[in-house]
Amino acid sequence: MHPLSPPRLIGIVSKAVRLASGVWLALCVQRLKAAESNTTADETPIRQNPGFDRAQRLKWWSFQPIVRPTLPTIRDESLSSRVRNPIDTFIFSQLERKGLSPSPEADRRTLIRRLYFDLIGLPPSPDRVDAFVGDQDPLAYEKLVEELLASQSYGERWARHWLDVVHFGETHGYDKDKPRLNAWPYRDYVIRALNGDKPYSRFVEEQLAGDALYPDTEDGITALGFIAAGPWDLIGHEEVPETKTDGQIARMMDRDDMVSNAMNSFCSLTIQCARCHNHKFDPISMEDYYRTTAVFAALDRAEKRYDPTPNLARRRRDLESRRGDCEQELEKLRQKITAAGGNRLRLVNLAFRELDAKTPPANRPEFGWHSQIEATADKVKWVQIDLGSPASIDHVTYVGCHDDFNNLGDGFVFPVRFKIEVSNSQDFTSEVQVIEDHTRADFPNPGILPQTTSSPSGSFRYIRFTATRLASRQNDFAAAIAEIMVFNRAGRNLALGAPVTASDSIEQPSRWARQNLTDGAYPGYVTSKAYPTREVLSVERAELLSAVDSQLVQEEALSAKHLEQIRTELSALPPPKIVYAGTIHTGSGAFRGTGGDGGKPRVIRVLNRGDIRKPGQEVGPGTIPLFDGSPETFELPADHPESSRRIALARWVVDSNNPLTWRSIVNRVWQYHFGKALVDSPNDFGHMGRKPSHPELLDWLAADFRDGRQSLKDLHRLIVTSSTYRQTSAQNSKAEAIDAENQLLWRQNRRKLEAEAIRDSLLDVSGLLIPTVGGPSFQDFVVERPEHSPHYEYQLHDPEDSRTHRRSVYRFLVRSQPHPFMSALDCADPSMSVERRNETLNSLQALALLNDKVCVSAARHLAERVQRLEMSLPTQVTTAFRLALGRKPGRDESSELEKYAAEFGMPNACRLILNLNEFAFVD
Repeated sequence: MHPLSPPRLIGIVSKAVRLASGVWLALCVQRLKAAESNTTADETPIRQNPGFDRAQRLKWWSFQPIVRPTLPTIRDESLSSRVRNPIDTFIFSQLERKGLSPSPEADRRTLIRRLYFDLIGLPPSPDRVDAFVGDQDPLAYEKLVEELLASQSYGERWARHWLDVVHFGETHGYDKDKPRLNAWPYRDYVIRALNGDKPYSRFVEEQLAGDALYPDTEDGITALGFIAAGPWDLIGHEEVPETKTDGQIARMMDRDDMVSNAMNSFCSLTIQCARCHNHKFDPISMEDYYRTTAVFAALDRAEKRYDPTPNLARRRRDLESRRGDCEQELEKLRQKITAAGGNRLRLVNLAFRELDAKTPPANRPEFGWHSQIEATADKVKWVQIDLGSPASIDHVTYVGCHDDFNNLGDGFVFPVRFKIEVSNSQDFTSEVQVIEDHTRADFPNPGILPQTTSSPSGSFRYIRFTATRLASRQNDFAAAIAEIMVFNRAGRNLALGAPVTASDSIEQPSRWARQNLTDGAYPGYVTSKAYPTREVLSVERAELLSAVDSQLVQEEALSAKHLEQIRTELSALPPPKIVYAGTIHTGSGAFRGTGGDGGKPRVIRVLNRGDIRKPGQEVGPGTIPLFDGSPETFELPADHPESSRRIALARWVVDSNNPLTWRSIVNRVWQYHFGKALVDSPNDFGHMGRKPSHPELLDWLAADFRDGRQSLKDLHRLIVTSSTYRQTSAQNSKAEAIDAENQLLWRQNRRKLEAEAIRDSLLDVSGLLIPTVGGPSFQDFVVERPEHSPHYEYQLHDPEDSRTHRRSVYRFLVRSQPHPFMSALDCADPSMSVERRNETLNSLQALALLNDKVCVSAARHLAERVQRLEMSLPTQVTTAFRLALGRKPGRDESSELEKYAAEFGMPNACRLILNLNEFAFVD
């Protein structure tokens, strides 16, 4: 790719814009910074703006109750004869009042292409076009509609529209823009819900509170990906604790995104404008805004486990509950046995658990014994072990410590000179035998490699390690030993759990303590390694248990067996699935969320001018009182679970008296069929939005949808079977003089295909499209520097990689670095809610369609597809043309293309065909 090719230029410009935005955001955060501690709340209520009059603002059209209007009368018989359903009645009556007439019905070849792209986002095959054009059945059109609505591709097409609105992406965004590898189940949920024609109220409820309203269902969990669909500040959450100002800002912005996403998507209401002051235009106060944020006060964005079926979910939950109970019971029994058997039995049991563990435990935090620190190296330090009674010793093994302090690492302050002695005298004044002597010359630091002594002659009770020259630490000196093990000839570690005394010691559990010297844990090893064989360990455990009440031992054995059975049953279950969703997050490090507080929601206060440093009065969960029966604050018991808040909000959204919800969704669906919504500001039904072009039609559609099955497929069916939808898109000078923008819909609007539809069509006509459904997204890029701030390099991707030949809805969506080709074709930015795609026409698009690797590859494969049929060159040209556009080329078109193919080859001729305007537009 040329260094200044259009895709590269787009990437450079986009990166510059993001960098400037990042600098601006950093400056804003700096201004908000306060002292790195919680501020004291100011209980003074936030003063209302003097001009805030809710009752007056509620008089706006969108806040009025939905009343199904009566159908208007059409006097002109020529118009009324073309009416197919109520949509036509409303549209034609307005045309009649303006002295206009609807355009003629489009021909069948145009209609099938329009239907295919509107309903499934793919072109019809030439054979399917011919069959439809020649079908004499008077219901052929309606049957085609049903066929497309029943297609798996319908959900894939319309899910993309919804994902635009909810700003779904698969990276976090912000500075590091790390990937979200488990975000895709939410995308699959949307596809599944649309294909299943889920009632809209349930579609809403599942996305806000599916885990509570529909527990143990896959849809009820994966739908919560809606709450976590937007960008997320990884640094502000994982690296900055919630006690810091920056951490509080990050979490406030996170809740703001959740609230905005819910209200913009479902209600077309700009509630986020009331974060810093009462809404300037709409009936939303600051208290309304912060009450709504309180609904999400317990949630964070994190990975959530789930099971795909209710039976499996209940089975796993039952087993996990029983496992927890059994583990508690077993621990109590073992504590009783340990109390009777002593510390040595505790360590033997620990060794057994480590042997039985599926995964070896990591190095334990008990580092070892550490002497007091001295100013000089010549201070003598000793530490000794009491075996309890004289014993025959085969050898002694000692191990150095590891500590990263001052980069000392392995062999941390291991003594430079030392000796090891055994005796039966506690103060080592008699019967002393030296078994290791390194007091005359410096001993090379052994690191953490275990060292073994010679065998003493006789039986001894005490073992002493004496440091005669200390090791350098940091401008000072000390001695440290991780472990001393005393083995008999049977291989038993007699020192395990034995009492330890010392000349002095730094007691800073769990890292440093005298008793760590005989706990069986040392660098690279665990307690079980203190025994050479499992058999030796078993013999010792049996001897120790013989002194314990046999009833306790039997109960412990039965409990352990029961626990093992439960664990076996759990391991036999299929592993749980994972979705990135809005959930209670226990977390770790700085990102602890609210899970550590039992999922209790954070306290939410009204922030003066939106400033985290200026908290005002506390507010409870609630929302905006927009309609009769809509309370400001949800009436919930004091001990309610956090999910009760989301249930209350979901029920507020789908309340039949809520006029916004039902107008919003029918308006969105209308937009995607006509290229322009009835209310041309789909995310804003407030005073600063647009008024409806056909208010009676909007309300009729909303009432019909709300009071019927709430079926999106019924709504599609109603729209696309209307005469209004079936009109030709041809121009009409008389109508243009009266209604140049076609707001009255005297014709259908000619529309440019979206980026995804163009890419999918390229793959489809070239024979490359793979109809794999669902699952993890494909990545049409190569990731560089994944460990820090990933770079998503699209230019390194191989377009021949068949794994990426899937529908674009399954493409991995990166926020910080959008795909240059898709961006050139006005692809949605997943960092923001896209209520309506830009529809631009510019030279970059032409260059991208001509030169992008995907387009060049598709043209070559299209050529190979027709060449495999072993036809003449003119027939190849005609076949390629039909595959791309659904019609035969005209005489002049054939002539020019055949000459071009003869001179430059069939791949270049196909490249030209795929760059015709007709390929990228639908009439």
